[in-house]
Amino acid sequence: MELSFSKWHGTGNDFILVDDRSGLFPVDDLALVRRMCDRHLGIGSDGLVLIQATRSPDIDFHMEFFNPDSSQSFCGNGSRCAFAYWRTLVGDRDHARFSAIDGLHEAALDPAGVRVSLTGPKSVEHVNDDIDLIHTGSPHLLVWVGDPDAIDIVPAAHRYRYNERFAKEGVNVNFLRWNNGRLEMRTYERGVEAETLSCGTGVTAAAIDALHRGHASGPSVPVSTRGGDLRVDVEMENGSVSKVELIGPAQFVFRGTFSI
Repeated sequence: MELSFSKWHGTGNDFILVDDRSGLFPVDDLALVRRMCDRHLGIGSDGLVLIQATRSPDIDFHMEFFNPDSSQSFCGNGSRCAFAYWRTLVGDRDHARFSAIDGLHEAALDPAGVRVSLTGPKSVEHVNDDIDLIHTGSPHLLVWVGDPDAIDIVPAAHRYRYNERFAKEGVNVNFLRWNNGRLEMRTYERGVEAETLSCGTGVTAAAIDALHRGHASGPSVPVSTRGGDLRVDVEMENGSVSKVELIGPAQFVFRGTFSI
């Protein structure tokens, strides 16, 4: 069987996109997911996104996301690419409501590319003077450092990713600083188990933490990743996040077929 796919990226965070509105993709074949995402034996990506039929009449589509190790979570950049790809399937719609593993989201065109709503964190856990933990659809440690570029990121991230608290469920580890009016950051992603050029839920968590620590004043927080620039818009109500959106480019790369 030949499976058609498209490849997209959001600031270097790259994804395989599959039109699965027919429901024929073998979602239980996790070995297939891992093979497709493998950069040596498959297509190669930071994750697989399935566009599935709506599960409710007031929702436009469902997004099913798999990490390269076949685990599942919400993905911020993946959802922006999902909306951009979905538009090619249904005819250039400028807005959509979609469901994902963590609930409902909205996406829309923006002059900077695509904006998508994320789940606002219920709390910010202060781990120590330099580290916070925030959940934005995926759990993120925010480690404040003098210079993210100076970090040997894999061993540094493994200290947290595989410690007693996080080894079982995993955690994404972000190294960041506030510099010249913007966030600069690098991310090690669980499920990928490596550095990615960008991470949408990580960028969002970092922006919220920058506001929480008083570095940023909002409501818009500019963020620089190794793959490019993004923006996070945050609305606060009674000291809590009431609305948060991730904004940035979503780029088509190529399309092809994969034998399964």
